[in-house]
Amino acid sequence: MTDGSAIRTFWYGVLYAIGAFDLAGLTDMEREDIAQRRTWFWLGEVSVAAVLAGTIAVPVGIWFAGRTELSLAFIGAAVLFLPLFVFLPKLIRRGMKVDTDAVIDAFGKNDQVKKVFWALFIAMAGLVLAQVLDPATAQQIVGIIMSAVP
Repeated sequence: MTDGSAIRTFWYGVLYAIGAFDLAGLTDMEREDIAQRRTWFWLGEVSVAAVLAGTIAVPVGIWFAGRTELSLAFIGAAVLFLPLFVFLPKLIRRGMKVDTDAVIDAFGKNDQVKKVFWALFIAMAGLVLAQVLDPATAQQIVGIIMSAVP
């Protein structure tokens, strides 16, 4: 890992941040090379974390800007951006380690979960269909549902 190792270390950082890469799979020489170029690894992690958080925080900031003053919109987006910048890559990494087959089996065997899922799915599909076909009917349905909720 001598040619282009700074760029490769940067990409290892990018892949590690999104959970698609585990440092345990590297050889000792590759780990030592990454340790020597820690800055490149960190730069890869930080850049992908910024992109991930920015894809959520920037649209929210634009949405806030349409509803409030620009300074408050910027503060709201920054408050959202910082936790996402730190925690979103960690959540993705944890999610990549989850045994999805075990989760699907656990939820698939529970009849109550199936009933709730299909009830919510049919209700949401019906509301979307009503909104597309007749928005007034969709508003009436939502009103009826909201009046039934205590």
